[in-house]
Amino acid sequence: MLLIACPYCGPRPEIEFVARGEAHVARPAADADPQAIAEALYVRDNTRGLLAERWRHLHGCGRFFNAVRHTVTDKFVTTYRVGDPRPDLAALAEELAR
Repeated sequence: MLLIACPYCGPRPEIEFVARGEAHVARPAADADPQAIAEALYVRDNTRGLLAERWRHLHGCGRFFNAVRHTVTDKFVTTYRVGDPRPDLAALAEELAR
């Protein structure tokens, strides 16, 4: 079973969590044109490699957090609290390659 390290509760089994999409997505203003709103809602990177994602510890503390996950291997590289800056994905990828 895959363990995910909740930054609030520590490592827990994956069945306690739900993915909520790509993290650090800028939301458009309420009065933005419909095309900008549609792109913000539906257009996402389809990254092969490291991706910052938003997760929720649904069956635990209930809190949202961010995680950097490798989309090919499904390995969680790091997790961090919402509001913390996104780690440098290039530096993390280089570190993993060593």
